[in-house]
Amino acid sequence: MDYKNAALPIDQRISDLLGRMTEQEKIGQLLQMYGWKAYQRNGDGTVQITEPFKQQLRHGGIGSLYGSLRADPWTEVTLETGLSPAEGAAAVNAIQRYVIENTRLGIPILFGEECSHGHMAIGATVFPVPITVGSTWNTDLYREMCRAVAVETRSQGGAATYSPVLDVVRDPRWGRTEETFGEDPYLIGELAVAAMEGLQGDTLDSSDTLIATLKHFAGYGASEGGRNGAPVHMGLRELHEVDLYPFKKAVEAGAWSVMTAYNEIDGVPCTSHRYLLDDVLRNDWGFKGFVITDCGAINMLADGHNTAGSGEEAVAQSLRAGIDMEMSGEMFNKYLANALAKGLIATEELDRAVSRVLEAKFRLGLFDRPYVDPIRAGQVIGSQEHTALARQIAAEGIVMLKNEKSVLPLNPDKVGPIAVIGPNANAPYNQLGDYTSPQPSGNIVTVLEGIARRVGKDNNSILYAPGCRIKGDSREGFQLALEAAAAAEVVVMVVGGSSARDFGEGTIDLRTGASVVTANVWSDMECGEGIDRSTLTLMGVQLELIQEIHKLGKPIVVVYINGRPVAEPWIDEHADAILEAWYPGQEGGNAVADILFGDVNPSGRLTISIPKEVGQLPIHYNARRTRGKRYLETDLKPRYPFGFGLSYTNFAYSNARIEPAIIAPDGEANVYVNITNTGDRDGAEVVQLYVSDMIASVTPVEISLKGFRKIQLKAGETQTVIFTIGTEHLQLIGSDLKPVVEPGEFEIRVGPNSAEGTKLNLQVARNPIL
Repeated sequence: MDYKNAALPIDQRISDLLGRMTEQEKIGQLLQMYGWKAYQRNGDGTVQITEPFKQQLRHGGIGSLYGSLRADPWTEVTLETGLSPAEGAAAVNAIQRYVIENTRLGIPILFGEECSHGHMAIGATVFPVPITVGSTWNTDLYREMCRAVAVETRSQGGAATYSPVLDVVRDPRWGRTEETFGEDPYLIGELAVAAMEGLQGDTLDSSDTLIATLKHFAGYGASEGGRNGAPVHMGLRELHEVDLYPFKKAVEAGAWSVMTAYNEIDGVPCTSHRYLLDDVLRNDWGFKGFVITDCGAINMLADGHNTAGSGEEAVAQSLRAGIDMEMSGEMFNKYLANALAKGLIATEELDRAVSRVLEAKFRLGLFDRPYVDPIRAGQVIGSQEHTALARQIAAEGIVMLKNEKSVLPLNPDKVGPIAVIGPNANAPYNQLGDYTSPQPSGNIVTVLEGIARRVGKDNNSILYAPGCRIKGDSREGFQLALEAAAAAEVVVMVVGGSSARDFGEGTIDLRTGASVVTANVWSDMECGEGIDRSTLTLMGVQLELIQEIHKLGKPIVVVYINGRPVAEPWIDEHADAILEAWYPGQEGGNAVADILFGDVNPSGRLTISIPKEVGQLPIHYNARRTRGKRYLETDLKPRYPFGFGLSYTNFAYSNARIEPAIIAPDGEANVYVNITNTGDRDGAEVVQLYVSDMIASVTPVEISLKGFRKIQLKAGETQTVIFTIGTEHLQLIGSDLKPVVEPGEFEIRVGPNSAEGTKLNLQVARNPIL
């Protein structure tokens, strides 16, 4: 059997295997079933294969399993019922061995796992969420994180991850904002390339790499009103210029899987969008991998989008458009055979999809090395090295928005009692974001714990009170909070939001601050998948709590722990310092303390514009020049612009120049600028380059990010940063949907954020005299 011969070319092995398969076996390869339902845990940590799984194998097989090691309230896998890192690897081996030894052709399973900010399995490292990662503006650091995620996941047998999320956010009320890198396609594209290099590496058949799945294709972050899965109203030209750009960059970098989005674009569901999946993705971009749906997306064609009148029509629409695998497998399993029998799908179309899935398995080396080493899994998952990396990413991703009178950094040797107050001060799961597994006690460092560790565990000058909850109008914790604040020299208010689902951790007694177990669990979840909001203000009575404490006249440092921007004008005006920490992961408390006490100089920069109020939305920085008139009540400027962030030192820009100042449409120019650290502390600056096309054949955006460098400078040090500008940075998508560099004048801006910088002129001439 040629398909078992590792010495033969992959194409030959696929052809041989495909020729041996029955129709039911082919259909089976396109099914991705729920992996946690394939086994039951025994008391000794081993697993037993379930009967429904065995029946499905006898019916025609299964190509892939989703979330076999996923643990969370949805899967109902807990710390008690779940598997340790080594046990998880052994369980995946057991399932794989059963499949190979008990099916006619022995085709291995492709195990797909959620890894948005770490493998969603018990014991795995919980890194900061992507919006925090984006705020680091550090592609090298993200590449390192992706390598760590790949190592942890593949060590347990996971061979595909459903990340990175490349959606461009247009309305941050969307609950999945936390899963994105922000509002700019160029920055997202650079991070997408880093993800491909970190997750997929040089080869897929390695113990340290896995397939990356780009999601959600496409336009998912531009939904109507920021509501999850709502329609997207966007022309094809803007779609290509903005939302498709990061996906194209990732495909060019070698991505092997793409996941379609739930939404429709101008009435066409992405799950059956032949133009996107066939014309653009495969024919124009040359994508060679396989396309998978999001969970339940094919069902929506018949019940939601209503573009299909039956299950057979729904599966036919999706498969013919370019879908190769269905997450959940429900519709393909029920209706694909009937659709073939009715002639709605041709055998050649089925074979095409099966071949793509098989190629991925061959490239991963699953046919030749299907098993993993449980001992290694126990060693690499949650390692100290990965924990330290999580702390560094969290610290670099924290954005300092305000620091009046240099209230920060705090001096632990001089500052008096510190009051740490707020619903997120000591709430472990609120730091982690959505798509997070259950955590053992002590695995998450809260802000309260991080501050206590920094000033000394035996220091009794740390005063704590939760004050209130994220949601709800209870003020019964105000008194304790006010007493703590009154006795303190400085108040650290840790407020924001929560994407924490119910992990059975009980709740907080607001009167004492103690964690209590109760049958009536209080949910503070106000962000995450499917949790969209109509406003961006703090929920509950958080603002009122801050206002009451402010009356005491103590310095107030606000730390936001949240998954989307907060628009609270009163806090912007009255807080002495503001840190935006997003969901900083398991080491978030240590990272916040690193910033508060100056052990780390803040270097995070916003990747999403923060409005003064929600009525300004949409307010992304790269809007069209014809953005319209201002509102009666306010202007169109954000409270904090894209790219903004403060430091404990200062940076001066000088001697900015461009050479040459005139180039051909296919030419290049270099932009030079000197950056000097003029303060007395070492620090990092994110140097940003923006391009404005002054006159174009289509309405241009006002400015577009086209380059950035994160540089480290010692106090007093100067460094020259060089950007090269070429076709990729100057082109636009024309009315014919083709990229083109149009001759004319371009304004180049280099500076610390999208609202500041030195302007330079560049001329693109048809026949320049060089």
